[in-house]
Amino acid sequence: MNDERLHKSLWTVTAPPRNFPVLPGDLDVDVAIIGGGVAGLTTAWLLKRAGKKVAVLEMHRILSGQTGQTTAHLTELLDTPYTALLKDFGDKGAHLAASSSRAAIEQIASTVETLSIDCGFTRVPAFKFAETEAELRDLLHEVAAARRVGLLASFNRSVPLPFPVKGALRVEDQALLHPRAYLLALADRVPGDGSHLFEQSKVVDIHDGTPCRVVTEHGTVTARAVVEATTTPLNRVALHTRLYPYRTYAVAAPLDGPLEPGQYFDSRDPYHYIRTQRVAGVPYVIVGGEDHKVGAHEDTAARFATLEAYARARFPLKRVTHRWSGQVIEPADGLPSIGRNVGSRHVYVATGFSGTGMTFGTLAGMVLSDLILGQENPYAALYAPGRLKPRAGAKDFIQENADVAFRFVADRLSKPDGRHLKDLAPGEGRILEVDGRKVAVYRDDEGTAHAVSPVCTHLGCHVHWNNAERSWDCPCHGGRFSPTGRVLNGPAVSDLPSRKLPVK
Repeated sequence: MNDERLHKSLWTVTAPPRNFPVLPGDLDVDVAIIGGGVAGLTTAWLLKRAGKKVAVLEMHRILSGQTGQTTAHLTELLDTPYTALLKDFGDKGAHLAASSSRAAIEQIASTVETLSIDCGFTRVPAFKFAETEAELRDLLHEVAAARRVGLLASFNRSVPLPFPVKGALRVEDQALLHPRAYLLALADRVPGDGSHLFEQSKVVDIHDGTPCRVVTEHGTVTARAVVEATTTPLNRVALHTRLYPYRTYAVAAPLDGPLEPGQYFDSRDPYHYIRTQRVAGVPYVIVGGEDHKVGAHEDTAARFATLEAYARARFPLKRVTHRWSGQVIEPADGLPSIGRNVGSRHVYVATGFSGTGMTFGTLAGMVLSDLILGQENPYAALYAPGRLKPRAGAKDFIQENADVAFRFVADRLSKPDGRHLKDLAPGEGRILEVDGRKVAVYRDDEGTAHAVSPVCTHLGCHVHWNNAERSWDCPCHGGRFSPTGRVLNGPAVSDLPSRKLPVK
């Protein structure tokens, strides 16, 4: 399904897909895992290695969701600064956030070595740099915080970049890899010995119990435990109030000059993230950023132009060869939710990875597999979905949920984008008023118009057109639908209902 994506990432086009079957009918396993991205595949691999029978259920194709759109930084430099983590989680919590990120990097390194995975895994330094005096003052506080929590951190005046900076926080022993090549190797090892990996097998309902039942369009999977390793959990309304969806953009270009392998982050808000990667012998620079709240900007395609201009102004580029966008889920208190879902007995969740999905997705597999196996994990309490941190993220919690309430009302009262089908160009989508009601209409490249309800099937907010990816996106909780209304990613599980257009 997501092979229809308008812009494909560097990873997608340089690592061929696998073909896994559709769920053929009812099935019984030890653990059902929903989602074929980094968290789901890591959890499946670790549990199978421990002797459990698992079934991975992917709605589309494995690695076609947000993991396929990652920039794949393996880093201890998290989206939430350590100055904030120290304030909100204390010394112990901030130390655990740092050490858990290190543990995830080492888990990947160990897996690459054990399974002899050819994925370009490389140890590199990471730099967070300042370009203004104001940024430098804040950066020096972050250097002190990074050292305090145990990172191999230092302050450097010189940075191996082809443009001037005021200075940088340097952290040693971070890593790069081709994420799809790495995760396909895990996927290949899931099927067999009573374990399975199914594609095109959308989950429509989950029943917690003994056993649990996971209902799909093709059959029901019974299991002793269920893992929701989706970008956002399916229809978990309470948890969604603490998760905020943002769009993020990336471009990749072959380098036309030297650039030291590494990770680089600027100090802007929103920040830009930069990394190198050699793919098929070609050195690339990958630049990401221009993040914004889902549905908050009409001309999302313009973000690519802005990002490309940023990249060309700073790096020696031959040409921009790849551009793609993804979705990141920001948590209210700055850390992901990984563990048994609140109010559940046997259903586990992994969400809120911010911009470090490869790192936190791997950590999720480590924590969840330990919990399901009944083993102690030193990081489980820190990331528990039911944790209470009233101070952490309280302002964002109020603002983000106020935005959801505003969108729920404002989009119903707002004027449509137009009233005439003739004004809709091929490849374009708009909210039109048709026979007195709003309809989400898309005209395909052949000129055929497709109409669906604009009401998101999750909680009823109105979708917005994303012209960068030709999708209908929900600004409230990040649900996304194809131009013709099919679910691309949750929390919605039902497609947008079709609507009839008047015959002219």
